[in-house]
Amino acid sequence: MTDTATGTAPSRTTATRAMPSALKLGLSRGMVETKMFFREKDAVVFTFAFPIILLMLFGSIFAGPLEGSGVTVSQLYTAGLIGAGVMGAGFQSLGIGIAGDRDDGTLKRLAGTPMPRSAYFIGKIINVLVIAFLEVVILLAIGVLMYDLDLPGQVSSWVTFAWVFVLGVTAAALLGTAVSSLPRSAKSAAAVISMPFVVLQFISGVFIPFTQMPEWLINIASVFPLKWMCQGFRAVFLGDGGAMLELTKSYELDRVALVLGAWVIGGLVLCLTTFRWKGRRDG
Repeated sequence: MTDTATGTAPSRTTATRAMPSALKLGLSRGMVETKMFFREKDAVVFTFAFPIILLMLFGSIFAGPLEGSGVTVSQLYTAGLIGAGVMGAGFQSLGIGIAGDRDDGTLKRLAGTPMPRSAYFIGKIINVLVIAFLEVVILLAIGVLMYDLDLPGQVSSWVTFAWVFVLGVTAAALLGTAVSSLPRSAKSAAAVISMPFVVLQFISGVFIPFTQMPEWLINIASVFPLKWMCQGFRAVFLGDGGAMLELTKSYELDRVALVLGAWVIGGLVLCLTTFRWKGRRDG
């Protein structure tokens, strides 16, 4: 077909409109995911209120100083629950959310659209980052206002916070994506995913210092990322005094980076090998 005015064929770019990039679609999807999350009041309350209530309860009941460290139990709980909050946003909330999307057919419908599949995961990651960041801000505010937690004044400490946060969120999100394939339905997702996460919190130093735990539990916790996330956040917010509470009297930030990085790679492999776009009953 030729242009009647010029006698030339129209260019391909003017004949068809280019599809938006996967990144642009992912950013749009992230806005949608975030709006949908905040409209689900039950999910919002459970995600944000649970660590906040635990911090206020444990921080108020066990408020005394820890001998020889200059750190209070409340401050120790604040750092630990920041790690648990970040892990929960990526692992628990994301895992349950994706399981629900699979069960109600959302994943199947999205897979059949022209939208790149990567855009769905970009949207989920953006949603997780927003939730995790807000979780950290709220818990830090409680720690500062109620438990005299001092925010670090050195740039190096905030750099440490940044890479622990990024590696932790990434590892948690990848593991949440992978574990979303385990529940048989959306109804069982909360139980299947939440129970092991609660157990992991108790053995990873969130509520109980490692110095008070048996060695075999410490060895199990050391395999998983939550223990190292909490250790990294303790390094940021508890300083040198908090290092006296660690088993090695050091935060071992090199090992924190190594283990979290390994879980990022391992989580990616698990996602690629286990993720399903269809539910079990869809074949």
